[in-house]
This record gives sequence, structure tokens and C-alpha cells, in this order.
Amino acid sequence: MAANPKITFIGAGSTVFMKNIVGDVLQRPALSGATIALMDLNPQRLEESAIVVNKLISTLGVKAKAETYSDQRKALAGADFVVVAFQIGGYEPCTVTDFEVPKKYGLRQTIADTLGVGGIMRGLRTVPHLWKVCEDMLAVCPEAIMLQYVNPMAINTWAISEKYPTIRQVGLCHSVQGTAMELAHDLDIPYEEIRYRAAGINHMAFYLKFEHRQADGSYRNLYPDLLRAYREGRAPKPGWNPRCPNKVRYEMLTRLGYFVTESSEHFAEYTPYFIKEGREDLIEKFGIPLDEYPKRCIEQIERWKGQAEAYRSADKIEVAPSKEYASSIINSVWTGEPSVIYGNVRNNGCITSLPENCAAEVPCLVDASGIQPTYIGDLPPQLTALIRTNINVQELTVQALMTENREHIYHAAMMDPHTAAELDLDQIWSLVDDLLATHGDWLPEWARTARKVQAA
Repeated sequence: MAANPKITFIGAGSTVFMKNIVGDVLQRPALSGATIALMDLNPQRLEESAIVVNKLISTLGVKAKAETYSDQRKALAGADFVVVAFQIGGYEPCTVTDFEVPKKYGLRQTIADTLGVGGIMRGLRTVPHLWKVCEDMLAVCPEAIMLQYVNPMAINTWAISEKYPTIRQVGLCHSVQGTAMELAHDLDIPYEEIRYRAAGINHMAFYLKFEHRQADGSYRNLYPDLLRAYREGRAPKPGWNPRCPNKVRYEMLTRLGYFVTESSEHFAEYTPYFIKEGREDLIEKFGIPLDEYPKRCIEQIERWKGQAEAYRSADKIEVAPSKEYASSIINSVWTGEPSVIYGNVRNNGCITSLPENCAAEVPCLVDASGIQPTYIGDLPPQLTALIRTNINVQELTVQALMTENREHIYHAAMMDPHTAAELDLDQIWSLVDDLLATHGDWLPEWARTARKVQAA
């Protein structure tokens, strides 16, 4: 093993995200001499990212070095860790298509990057590029660990494990730790005093335990407090985004008995209960932020213009620790110092009530041996049932990709809970036709030509 790790960023033009992870990494003594290899196809974004990394290195006074690449395989050569963060098709044209085409059919969405017709299309666009990363890794860094931060996380993780089972990979998200912090805030309890255990699939994992450490060292179940706070109007407290009041998850807590780890704006479109034609009362009651993701994209693009300029002119770039797991994983694998993270991995019997081959989100032990998922057993039956409705869509999308069978794209859309609650079969088929035709070259070749429904 070399004295210092090589960490390659594929999609390094996601500058703010990359800055947070590199900042975390370089503040760990064992990693402060790392080689940071940045790869992106957009030369301007790549240059901006290199400026940021070099300023971080100088601000922190560490011996790390930055390299830039436009060639993916060269960037990956000899890597120990590969961080992937790209968005195929970007906000324009692809995200716009994923929102505007379904709208013509009366199908409204909030985020559209994980499930639903938006998530299916994003999966079809994205997985072939992730597979190409895997192919290059097998050629030039077969032992490297892929830290994958790309949506749709569950579809991506599942598709990688199906086609490239030897790639050491984990899908990473910050929803488990992020939501735990929100709930601690809602209850006015310091986050450091909370203990939890969560499991499920990405964006639909649930806290099986959510507890507060007491002065005598014992733990108290916080679910009764959360329910009481919601019923008395004390929770949820206003969060970072006034458009997203987080009521959907609290309402589902009252029905399921468990709190889900991904935000209310996401969760509203993973289920058939909240976004319904002619039910504006539901949209209002639960504060459902329709078209939320495009709004965020526009705000982010606007914000980045000023941010990029600020980075260029800054002498130093200060960096606060982020809540991402990447540096913790890299440090544990590199030094052997153990840590626990929540990761998305092939289920392999960790959650016994879900399919073996699905992508499960479970607590994982990380040490010099890599990422080791922990055993959960059966989930409560109501959670298993709800999660399976999402797994159906993921499984059919992965099947479409693996077999290049376009029919399964239609089947995936047909099984989606939100789509099926709003549209009939003819509408679903026509909508998928339209999406495939509009996305065109962004999709793999086998998926491109829209199929027409045969008249009965």
C-alpha cells in the first residue's frame, strides 16, 4: 500500500459537493497527503474545481496534491477510492423533460430523481455511465472502493451489483444522519444524545429505534414524544426550506408507527396518498412542494455563479466538517480505525423480508477489510409492504437495463405507486413513449425508439 491514498472524483465539476468531501478528507491526519484526481468533461467546471482544491490544500497547509483529467480511465489509474457524483443530462434538458412531459398528462411531481417516471428515466440515462466507470475500474484499479453519490441511488447500486458483482461499491446519501438531526431539533434534544438504528432502501429506510440517552446511561424511546409533538402542533419545526414543511413524514408516522429517513417532498411521490388530481386540499394541508426540484436547480445555478467568482478571488477557503460519510469510510479503510456508516449495498440477506438482490440501506461497519453490512432481520410487515412497492419499480428498471428489453420500462412505470394512482394504462404507455422520444440520445440506444401501443 502506498503511503498516501489516491482519491479520484468522477464528475468533479460538482464543485461544492467535491469541496465538502475533499475538505473532510484533508482534515484527517492519515489522509492529508492524498492525491486528489479530478475528472470532468466540462473544462470550465474542472478548472473551477482544481482552483478550489488547491486553495483548500494551501489553507489547511497539507501535503496533498491535485491532478485534473478529462480522460476517465487515466484519472482512475491506480486509484484507491473513487467518488462518483454526476448528473447525466443535467437540469437542462433532462430534468426539465422529466417534469414537463408528465405534466401534460396531469402527472405532477416534486423531486422526480429516485422513483416515478422521472426516477426511471434518470436511471436509464445514468446506469450505462456508471457501468463504464466500473469497466474502467476493473481495468486500472480493480481493488478500489466506489463511493457512489448519484441518484437514483437504489437503481444504480442494484444495477452495478448485477452487472459488475466484483466491484467494491457503496451508495451514499445523507438522509439517515440528516433526518436524525432534524428530529433531535424538533424535540430540542442535542443530536449527540440520540441513538438510532435505521434500515430499508435508499430514501425509504425507517428508524427502527429512535432513542434518547438518559443521565443514568439508559435509553428512552422517543417515538411517543414525536407523535405528541406533531399532534400538538409543535413539530415539525420550520426547516432550511420554507417551501417544504415536512408534514408528510409525520403524518405517515401516525399511520405506520415509524419515521422515514428521506424528506417529505420526496416521500410524497413515493406513495399514492398525497398528490392527487382534484385534491388541492391535500397539497395545501401537507404543504406538498410541487416542482420543487426544478426550483432548487434554478436557485443552485444562480448561486453558483457568485460562488465560483468568490472561490476564484479568495486567498483561502475555509471548510467546516460536512455530514457526508466519504471521509469516514476512506479513513477507516486506510487506517483500520473502525467506524459505522449507513450505506446502500446488495441486500444479501441483511433485511430478510426484502429480496436478496435489491439494494438495501443498512448500518455498515467499516475497517481495513472494507464495508461490511450488518444483519437486520425482518422489518415490521407494514414497512416491508410499502418498501416493496418501490422495489418493484427499481427491479423492473434494472431488468430493462440488464436485458435491454424496452417493454420493462413500461412495466416499471405501470408499477409506480404515484403514476398508477393518477394515470390509466393507455396514458402510462403514451407518457413513456413521449419521454423516450424526448430524451432521445441521452438514453442508451436500445431504449431510444418510442414503442407504439398496438390497438386491441
